[in-house]
Amino acid sequence: MLNSDITPFQVHIPQSELDDLRRRLSAVRWPGQIPDVGWSRGVPLDHLKELTEYWATTYDWRATEKRFNSHPQFTTHIDGIDLHFLHVRSPHPQAFPLILAHGWPGSIAEFLEVIEPLTNPGDPADAFHLVIPSHPNFGFTGPAAAGWDSRRIATAYAELMARLGYDRYGAQGGDFGAIIAPDLGRVDPERVAGVHVNAATVGFIPFGDVPADTVLTDAEQVRLDRMNRFLSDGNGYFQIQATRPHTLGFGLADSPVGQLAWIGEKFHDWAHPAGSIGADHVVTHAMIYWLTNTGTSSAQMYYESMHTGSWPTPSRVPTGVANFAEDIAIRPFAEPLNNITRWTEYDRGGHFAALEVPDLFVDELRAFFRTVR
Repeated sequence: MLNSDITPFQVHIPQSELDDLRRRLSAVRWPGQIPDVGWSRGVPLDHLKELTEYWATTYDWRATEKRFNSHPQFTTHIDGIDLHFLHVRSPHPQAFPLILAHGWPGSIAEFLEVIEPLTNPGDPADAFHLVIPSHPNFGFTGPAAAGWDSRRIATAYAELMARLGYDRYGAQGGDFGAIIAPDLGRVDPERVAGVHVNAATVGFIPFGDVPADTVLTDAEQVRLDRMNRFLSDGNGYFQIQATRPHTLGFGLADSPVGQLAWIGEKFHDWAHPAGSIGADHVVTHAMIYWLTNTGTSSAQMYYESMHTGSWPTPSRVPTGVANFAEDIAIRPFAEPLNNITRWTEYDRGGHFAALEVPDLFVDELRAFFRTVR
């Protein structure tokens, strides 16, 4: 039962903000670029012009609002913030409670495609009650004070699940959600029955040099090579957000096209295959970051992760790992900190698996959580 500390919530952006956005999109000053270099130096001008044109002339935010508002949403005050979350209960009363944790540059919108099959499957034994929060500093939760690292977020989510009356539940997450979900198992091990991750990094990959005599399978070597390419050529955004998020934030807060480029690059590069995520999904995420002015605040998660005093400790909670085609988790480096009970490799799907391959994502969650319900 919902207690009195939980307040219903609906998304409704004032028309004046949408009008201001349209004005800004019509007055972009475009940069010059070196021609014929593709994506090798970042987002190509022609690509962003096309995406901006779609945003300004075709994209329908009110339809997106309506879709959000078709699901029950709430806020509750925890640890100084008003935490926003979807709470979608299954029609099957014995469904298993599951909290879904998004990453960056994601949002609760990542999970819209999987809500119905997870809450109302053909077999009631596979049904879930879903809790999908907007993390502190993200989306409709909005900016938060300093100190919101993954352990503090996990502690808040343990309190959220307690307020919702769930004595036993599962946790799933990708990207930063794949740090938060295991931490939820660490802070609430008596109630978290199982943890599942995709797009996993911290706690699931090596940090520092890998000894030369390390024996890896061919698939693991491919993932290690992919990780090393990322560290040498793909993590500039990480370093900026982890060190100077405030400086970056001026551009993100003042230019919707700057915000679109900043996260749109990742929706292109981290998909499988690259560029396969449609314009509507990319613009929806840009809209959420823009309208809530959380481009700067969401970057704080990187700063907090690199300045935290809380690093992963070994967990005995049963843990499942899904490695989709663009993921980099490597089992020998994950096992010391995690009780791995399921490890699955897929040849399709990228960083945003719930959005890109909802069929695989749903089947994977059903398979893992059958073992811990």
